[in-house]
Amino acid sequence: METIQVKVRYYNAQLDKELSQYPQLNRFQALTGVPKTYLALGGGAFMVLMIFFNFAGKLLSNILGWVYPAYRSFKALETPALDDDKQWLTYWTVYGFVAIIESFTDILLYWFPFYFFLKTVFLLWLMIPSFNGAATIYNRILRPFLVQHRDEIDSTLKNAKSKVSAVASGLDGTSSGVAR
Repeated sequence: METIQVKVRYYNAQLDKELSQYPQLNRFQALTGVPKTYLALGGGAFMVLMIFFNFAGKLLSNILGWVYPAYRSFKALETPALDDDKQWLTYWTVYGFVAIIESFTDILLYWFPFYFFLKTVFLLWLMIPSFNGAATIYNRILRPFLVQHRDEIDSTLKNAKSKVSAVASGLDGTSSGVAR
């Protein structure tokens, strides 16, 4: 039992150290006397319960799947290193793929118990660098498909671009000789 208490104290100290970087949390702790780790853990537990029991589960899981990765992408773009850029570009590619699949299947998936909780766990697996879930999905599913169909996709995109350009030029009157 003592070993568990030692580990809990250690992780609590680590979390406190990480949270000390945020002045708002330090102010909260100074004003209320409530440790910032309790606020973070309580807020996290509240979010998990809200998602688990599907009170705004869709909203919260989508916010979690977008807000943190968007901020990390911003930070990655602001650094000269390219490895974090690749990680977050891979995440967004897989996230888009999952969002498209979900848009077709959500009417069925919504009825599965704890769907949004499982979706949130899946999104965390995708985004947390130590799990490397986005790279796994990309390398095992998306990349092989895209490499195999690259020429067809490029051709379709080129045709669509030329058709859109023709329609757009027809709308502004440049191809029909109509003066403005």
